[in-house]
Amino acid sequence: MNKDAVARLKCTGFSPALVVETSPGNFQAWLKHPRKLDREMGTAVARALASEFGAVEGAADWRHYGRMTGFCNRKEKYRDHVRGLYPFVKLIESTGSVYAAADDFLDQLSRSLSEQRLRREEQRSVRLTGQERTSPRDLKSIDNFRSDPRYGGDGKRCDLAYAVYALARGSAEAEIEEAIRSRDLSHKGGERRQRDYVERTIKKAAAAVERGRCR
Repeated sequence: MNKDAVARLKCTGFSPALVVETSPGNFQAWLKHPRKLDREMGTAVARALASEFGAVEGAADWRHYGRMTGFCNRKEKYRDHVRGLYPFVKLIESTGSVYAAADDFLDQLSRSLSEQRLRREEQRSVRLTGQERTSPRDLKSIDNFRSDPRYGGDGKRCDLAYAVYALARGSAEAEIEEAIRSRDLSHKGGERRQRDYVERTIKKAAAAVERGRCR
């Protein structure tokens, strides 16, 4: 980034922990976060900052290396064609401090990433099932299947039919498990056997849904 962008960083709560001049008038500014960031968050932070402060976005990711001070920047465009020399990379300042806006900035970006992941998951569900996730209030309940004469009051058939129906419409497995357990499963045995029954039912339903998608 240029000198004005570095100044704007400082004026808006993003004071760099390190500023390096990589070539005349061109700077790298490094910000210190209050905690270690994972790959996704690190890249998102770098790109958000680059976009906001006019830096090179192509160089913004979680593991992009900087130029080391005291060495030359040997890009040909920076070579002095009269003397044949390259510019030294210079240390401009080094505070090592966390920037003031860190907590608010990271919290806001974290929420944004969570929303993006949710949207991607919903889009993935649409691609897999061919339909958008149905709102819980629009879904049939498991009681609709239990009262359906087609299943003859067979709890096992009702559970499986409901699980297939709910999975195909984007319901979470935890929601389906809760619905199945809304009836007395004590005849299946102890808690472990009941849990195994529920897991088997959901697994069978998932396989059925997957077969339907592949047709």
